Amino acid sequence: MSETVEIIIRTFTSFILLWVFVLVLGKQTIAHKTYHLYIASITMGTIAGNLAFNIKIRFLYFIIAMILLGTVVFILNQVALRNPRLRKWIAGEPAILIQNGEILGESMERMHYSLDSLQQALRGKNIFNIEEVECAILEINGSLSVLKKHQYLSTTKEDLKQLSSSETVPVELIYNGKILFENLTKSNYDEKWLMGELKKRNLAVNDISYAVIGTKGNLSIDLNDNINN
Repeated sequence: MSETVEIIIRTFTSFILLWVFVLVLGKQTIAHKTYHLYIASITMGTIAGNLAFNIKIRFLYFIIAMILLGTVVFILNQVALRNPRLRKWIAGEPAILIQNGEILGESMERMHYSLDSLQQALRGKNIFNIEEVECAILEINGSLSVLKKHQYLSTTKEDLKQLSSSETVPVELIYNGKILFENLTKSNYDEKWLMGELKKRNLAVNDISYAVIGTKGNLSIDLNDNINN
């Protein structure tokens, strides 16, 4: 077999194997939503690239490497899905950078996130004044989720009619699959009410990344990555 023909066969084979890898592990592989998927995507791409043109290494070795890596990632996905305790070590967990309008310096330092990086991410959300932010969470995939203070939220005339002087700012009730009982009590709600709201949505506490109760009593929920996918 000539080198040209071998390279053609290797190239098509690497493409097919990468295609199967993405199909089996899901679209979250493309988005690099977790630590292990980010690493796996880079490694798998490197192996596939070498398979296509590095004819000095036996074809079989590349196939074994790709199958082994795919198996390891699949097992890690299943473990993260079934074991909440291990999930944060395998997939990582969101980090709160701003809470109750205050920047959490310790959290920023732990995530190696500078103030300049935070301001740049906020500008990407069309927020040019950090004072407008009630809560900011750095997601596992590196994106920033932002909740504005209630006075900076876009409102309608109907909203203004319903607001009263006793209104409260949005409060986080669930974070990373755990109920924040102190916040729940301060918001004049109890666990029975919260579990009832989750039951209406066919959800369990472990399914939720974080849940926030709004100023009008509406519950906003963000699901764990494994549930979304």
